[in-house]
Amino acid sequence: MTFIPKTAIIAAIALCSISMADAQKIKITEGNFSALKGQTEINTEYSYDHIKVGNFDNEDDYIQKKKDEYNKKEAGRGDTWAVAWKEDRANRFEPKFEELFSENAGIKAGKSPNAKYTMIFKTTFVEPGFNVGVVRKNAYIDGEIWIVETADHGKVVAKATVDNSPGRMFGGFDFDTGARIAEAYAAAGKTFGRKVKKEAE
Repeated sequence: MTFIPKTAIIAAIALCSISMADAQKIKITEGNFSALKGQTEINTEYSYDHIKVGNFDNEDDYIQKKKDEYNKKEAGRGDTWAVAWKEDRANRFEPKFEELFSENAGIKAGKSPNAKYTMIFKTTFVEPGFNVGVVRKNAYIDGEIWIVETADHGKVVAKATVDNSPGRMFGGFDFDTGARIAEAYAAAGKTFGRKVKKEAE
């Protein structure tokens, strides 16, 4: 019987326990976040222009395909799904991002038109994933985050990219597409918030 050192076992367990969030990458591509030092709030806006979804280069094509598939299974189900797909942005994704960003950055994110700076989250890619019980694929999102002056969005303070922000609920009970994607926005908010807090100190 081969003896396996205890330290090797512990290391293996640690590797297996690494959070999906660790695979997420936040990269500063322009400027820095030093201007946010001392700020208590930040205005937050979102852009969903030119999003790619899964294997689709055009979000509208993806929506049409899924809507048709659901309507064939049950009349009206696809139409309901298509409405929810768009409404989830303001109802689920954005609140999750703002909540986790605020907690980790120590700067309150949300609709704050009087704040000196505005944070713009531009989603560029969404992998919706799926969960059918025995088989699943995790959701994730990519995007860009711009920090600009609220009074003049043309004055960019910093830019960063968000790659592979993972969306998966604890326990794997994320059968709803919106729930998986909402967790991806939560992960992005948490990681970016920590990044801002560290860089702005």
